[in-house]
Amino acid sequence: MTTKMAINAKDIFRNQHRLIRFLEQSIRLCSNQSLKAAQQQQQKSSSVDFEITASVDAQYTSAPEPIKHDKNLGHQFRASQLSVRLAAPEQLQPKPDNDGELGFGRLFTDHMLKIYYHKSLGGWQRPEITPLENLVMHPAAKVLHYAVELFEGMKAYRGVDGKIRIFRPDMNMNRMNLAAQRSGLPTFEGKEFVQCLSRLLSIDSEWVPHTDTASLYIRPTLIGIDPTLGVASSDSALLYTILSPVGSYFKTGSSGAVSLLADPSYVRAWPGGVGNRKMGSNYAPTINVQKEAAAKGLQQVLWLYGEDHQLTEVGTMNIFMFYVNEQGEKELVTPPLSGLILPGITRDSILRMTRQWGKFKVSEANITMPMVCELLNQGRLLELFGAGTACVVSPVNRISYLGQDLYIPTMEQEKPVHELIRETLTDIQYGRVDHPWSVVID
Repeated sequence: MTTKMAINAKDIFRNQHRLIRFLEQSIRLCSNQSLKAAQQQQQKSSSVDFEITASVDAQYTSAPEPIKHDKNLGHQFRASQLSVRLAAPEQLQPKPDNDGELGFGRLFTDHMLKIYYHKSLGGWQRPEITPLENLVMHPAAKVLHYAVELFEGMKAYRGVDGKIRIFRPDMNMNRMNLAAQRSGLPTFEGKEFVQCLSRLLSIDSEWVPHTDTASLYIRPTLIGIDPTLGVASSDSALLYTILSPVGSYFKTGSSGAVSLLADPSYVRAWPGGVGNRKMGSNYAPTINVQKEAAAKGLQQVLWLYGEDHQLTEVGTMNIFMFYVNEQGEKELVTPPLSGLILPGITRDSILRMTRQWGKFKVSEANITMPMVCELLNQGRLLELFGAGTACVVSPVNRISYLGQDLYIPTMEQEKPVHELIRETLTDIQYGRVDHPWSVVID
């Protein structure tokens, strides 16, 4: 085989799946099922009581404050420096046959993004996209001994128009940099990283599911790789990103809701700690408690704090309660950002858009288990639900607390607020509504 023929064959293998997906998408757009879905969406839009539009005020779209880098950090990486090494045909992984049956985080795409930091070399090095590969590091690397690492959770969505979108990436970059500062890891320019990430998504674009019931999970990760055992800031680090096509995060009951174990003897976070930062060290201690919940037939853990048993997070999600307050008003409430909970991007989005609706009171205040019990007894608790990137919105229908089974009427409401919130968010994420929160990947 000549060199020219070999190059042409390589191009064919690299693009054959893209051609297949293009044909599948064309067929979908012409199918009766797609037409029926579009009609149903049009009917739904016309019947919604309150909706979110592209015309929003400044408060609703405000961006986080820029990160201030340490003066001794060194030079930053730039997206213009990005190099790409594509996977060879034999390195390409088979893509899932059925997007609707995807689990969470079990499959990975063909490529990854890697950016090294070495203080001795002047700071951040050139970013590179490579085939997905194992990491090689010294056995004394700080990440292996002191959990010097952090991560983010983002998603890419294939919109109804075929375009790929990511949701509020500036918020993820800000949160990641705040965690880096808390961990003694180097900070970086979020906008430059998002541009590198966008290139990775464009290369592995055919891994983004062709359905609005699945998405491509994005896991940016920053680890300390200093080959020293001293407990100190890491002078070498690796910022990398892997991608995984995902379906539903939780295995829920037949109603679609989750049940929770609320045991006050376990604490997830405490004042002055790092419960408000997305670090792996926050999650390892929760695994055994999750196993205990599963052994009792419950899906997740409701984390409590303090003598008054304050609700903080549910599993890996922020918690929301919709109830009738003492003034007879309907109110949506979630715990405040007191350092005990993660400042979730979905949490922030829900607060901003429900405040814009102006249809019920929206507040940030402590919620306690005695308060939940009292509201249930008085018939004033309407809904409980978790919210996060992985699950978007997850309704709660039962809590096991101090030997009691508390049944929450979340799924019994005629027009549940959690459903409207989920539909509004997914409409933005999948491009059914044009909105500045949703960033199109070119």
